Amino acid sequence: MPTRRGTKSAAEPRRASAEAAPPSRPALGLSLQFADAGHRPLLPRHRVAGWLRAALATPAELTVRIVGAEEGRALNREFRGKDYATNVLTFDYERAPVVVADIVLCAPVVEREAGEQGLALDAHYAHLLVHGALHAQGFDHERPAEAKRMEARESAIVVGLGFADPYAGSTG
Repeated sequence: MPTRRGTKSAAEPRRASAEAAPPSRPALGLSLQFADAGHRPLLPRHRVAGWLRAALATPAELTVRIVGAEEGRALNREFRGKDYATNVLTFDYERAPVVVADIVLCAPVVEREAGEQGLALDAHYAHLLVHGALHAQGFDHERPAEAKRMEARESAIVVGLGFADPYAGSTG
């Protein structure tokens, strides 16, 4: 039995339109390490991978390491010459054709900052992982124009993930 023009027969598979398909995300190889396991339940692999993929424009091989204050301080001192633990450090090794980087988050600093800023801990982790992934792709915030560009990108990604804009109300 012939079908009418513009309709599909029951035997013909339906194809989703390009508009209906979810946006494709770059491939991600992820090593997730917990030197400080206190926040492990909050950071399951699938959530961390989703947050990172949202920030990636190209395929990536990333190691995310959650550390305590001592390791965070030692890394910041050794690689940045600053003798305190910071929230996130990004060590980028390659940007093309695949981003290769380590992103280190210091759990006690992330937790303290989230409390001080009145943020949910997972929202702050999501923001800092996006921040680190953008650094790994060459974004920076050393100069005002770079900072504005990076913050706008971070805001769009974090809001797209369902969290509040991390820079709403900030003066830069």
